[in-house]
Amino acid sequence: MPITVKRSIELLGVVLVGALFVIGSDIIMPVIMAFFISIMLVPIYRFLRKHKIPEVFAIVLPILIVAIFVGLIVWFFTAQVGMLVADFPQIKKNVSLHLHALSEWISNISHYSPTEQLAFINKKSNDLLAMAGNAASGAAVTLSSVFVFVGLLPIYIYLMLFYKDILLRFIFMWFKKDDHPKVKEAIYETESIIKSYLVGLLIQVTYMTVLLGGILLLLGIKHALLIGVIFAILNLIPYVGALLGNIIGVLLTLTAATTLTPIITVLAVIAGVQFLDNNILMPRIVGSKIKINALMSILGVVIGGSVAGVSGMFLSMPIIAVMKIVFDRTDMFKQWGVLFGDERPARSPMTFPTFRKKATVKTTGGVEE
Repeated sequence: MPITVKRSIELLGVVLVGALFVIGSDIIMPVIMAFFISIMLVPIYRFLRKHKIPEVFAIVLPILIVAIFVGLIVWFFTAQVGMLVADFPQIKKNVSLHLHALSEWISNISHYSPTEQLAFINKKSNDLLAMAGNAASGAAVTLSSVFVFVGLLPIYIYLMLFYKDILLRFIFMWFKKDDHPKVKEAIYETESIIKSYLVGLLIQVTYMTVLLGGILLLLGIKHALLIGVIFAILNLIPYVGALLGNIIGVLLTLTAATTLTPIITVLAVIAGVQFLDNNILMPRIVGSKIKINALMSILGVVIGGSVAGVSGMFLSMPIIAVMKIVFDRTDMFKQWGVLFGDERPARSPMTFPTFRKKATVKTTGGVEE
């Protein structure tokens, strides 16, 4: 087959897969989420089956464990939000002080007086109310989608664990018998990487909440645990989540404080905990199994968010990791595996033709590519 035809088929396949995700994201994303969770639950399932537990109970018990864990997170988050609501009168007072200070600052650096600023706000209030109404209607649709998403997850997880042998046979039947060892190796590596990544994320959420929330609590920051849990959850979204976590942390602190000192404290603590997480804790927990370069990670988060919303942002990294495993083991798509990886050639392919080939070459990290 001519190389131009192969590349055209590849690009057409990328377009079709992208269109499929855009059109059917509400159907596809729960299935993908269930797939990843079911892989994480496979060791528990195997342990229970090894001890002669009936298959139905061996599947239902891990799902119940996940449901209890998620329920505890929701309960903790709800309790913290309840404490925030209880402080609403004080928050309203602090916000008024901040708005008054902001109004005076604007008056000092511009020709707009507080009266003119108030008139401008009143003029735009109708637009803001209209936007709020649209957002509320959109939130209602999103909330209903979340309930459908959550309702389908346990069903999909149960069926995937129950029919896992059929799914595996389906995968093997796509390949020639001589390629089955490679397929088996790819399946085992996919399972290992997904388990390592997802378990690592659960551990990360736990210690980030305890560490960040605990330090802020000791320093006397109000709503410290709420800031900790929000930042820990948002930090699961690569690169973008940490920025959103910082913004929300500052806003929560701003509503509970009348000076800038607590805000600086929160930013400093978040920066210190994030540095510890990125350079010491997370690499030791997850290891270096998922080697995705930063460019593909950010693009994956952005594309995942635009296609499937928050769930797409959370699932972007494990999806890219699985794709890289498949690409690295196929001659036709090997170049895509190189594009996704972070192993840079020791020398420029522009001047050294060896580094242009598909054959394995030495990289800067001593890894063969």
